[in-house]
Amino acid sequence: MSIKRALVSVWDKTGIVDFCRELSQMGVEIISTGGTSSLLSKEGVPVIGISDVTGFPEIMDGRVKTLHPAVHGGLLAVRDSEEHKRQMEENGLDYIDLVVVNLYPFQDTIAKPDVTYEDAIENIDIGGPTMLRSAAKNHAYVSVVVDTADYGKVLEEVRSNGDTTLETRKRLAAKVFRHTASYDAVISDYLSNLNGDPLPERLTVTYEKLQDLRYGENPHQQAAFYRKPLAAQDTLTTAEQLHGKELSYNNINDANAALQIVKEFEEPAVVAVKHMNPCGVGIGESIYEAYGKAYAADPTSIFGGIVAANRIIDSDTAAKLSEIFLEIVLAPDFTQEALDILTKKKNIRLLKTGELNAARNRESKFVVTSIDGGMIVQQSDVHSIEASELKVVTDRAPSEEELKQLLFGWKVVKHVKSNAIVLAANDMTVGVGAGQMNRVGAAKIAIEQAGELAKGAILASDAFFPMGDTLELAAKAGVTAVIQPGGSIKDEESIKVANEYGIAMVFTGVRHFKH
Repeated sequence: MSIKRALVSVWDKTGIVDFCRELSQMGVEIISTGGTSSLLSKEGVPVIGISDVTGFPEIMDGRVKTLHPAVHGGLLAVRDSEEHKRQMEENGLDYIDLVVVNLYPFQDTIAKPDVTYEDAIENIDIGGPTMLRSAAKNHAYVSVVVDTADYGKVLEEVRSNGDTTLETRKRLAAKVFRHTASYDAVISDYLSNLNGDPLPERLTVTYEKLQDLRYGENPHQQAAFYRKPLAAQDTLTTAEQLHGKELSYNNINDANAALQIVKEFEEPAVVAVKHMNPCGVGIGESIYEAYGKAYAADPTSIFGGIVAANRIIDSDTAAKLSEIFLEIVLAPDFTQEALDILTKKKNIRLLKTGELNAARNRESKFVVTSIDGGMIVQQSDVHSIEASELKVVTDRAPSEEELKQLLFGWKVVKHVKSNAIVLAANDMTVGVGAGQMNRVGAAKIAIEQAGELAKGAILASDAFFPMGDTLELAAKAGVTAVIQPGGSIKDEESIKVANEYGIAMVFTGVRHFKH
């Protein structure tokens, strides 16, 4: 076997002229369509128009040009079948040994802010995927290239052997089916969203690999980092790394957690995260002040952690950040002076996110969790609450300052692993109890961490109190106000304890479990 005829039809014309010129010099006949054919002719590469092969003109604005037996018979014929050979001869068809196709840019089209529905539909490729699938199905005999990165490998093998190896054809075919599956998934997602079907009867998701990771949660686990097509510009997948070694699996998880928390706030805010939980959150008049509060919240746990800010890092803040070991600092940007300070630290990673959109963070998205044999999908927890929506259930209503701290604590506790308790005061967390099997245990951890700072602090709980013991513990520590969902059959017991200690308590009516 050898490659004698190639069909070339590409949207992305990167490298295609040199690729086809070398094939032609090796005696390969080039068949092409539309703009690709024009380009090759212009550059002096001998080319046969698709209409000369099919005996039929390109029609309907190019929508129909390769959907013809002269193309698909040449691609799908089993070369070892006498019956297929007979039919090829009877119908005057010739084999096609190589297909080089990439597709209309549907994803790029729908990414445009002013894209119309008509433009999107017109950029759904039909002939391209059909040729790719035909060639990939018949990879025992046909080579198929969908990725410009494979041009060199194909040329090398054709140069050496006149054809690609079966191993290469299998690899190329697998890549084709991944590519067409992803292409169809983006189209499906676009149309499903337009039709208001976010959880359809069949859910097809696709992601693009950004990089292989050194390992996963532990060194014996393989891992890679993927991005969803059309990911928002203020996410970790679109962040620009300015300094430091590549991110690890755990870095990515923790950095994403920090980014999601800091996007809760409109005012200058800084979040420190360890193992997917916030260890310190602070807000202030400036990012410098916010960082000081986040650091003071837990100076021990922040060491070796991830810090996210929602404002540009200036030189003063950078100087404070540089005083301790941090894995990552994420921010919309860094001043040059800040970069000069922080890049002196070899092991710190600096990620520029661009401007963070707190409003977009409250838009409905979906979270996919892998399970053995499948996955579960849920709407992301984007709920936020205003002071006017809170229900005061105790004799004493919270003061204006307590109300401010309650709303601050509520934003934080939403992002803490359940069971979760957060203590806050003076626009900063002072105690965080995360991931405990019972709520009293979470409260004990948060109160112990807060120490004397628990006096006068507020307490936020991600779910209701099943009995009054957690509130009793908080009252004895000096907590003055509580925010919780309410809804327990023993709510009255907690309300009674709160009233006994003069605690102001409000119900949100919303639970924030995070597993």
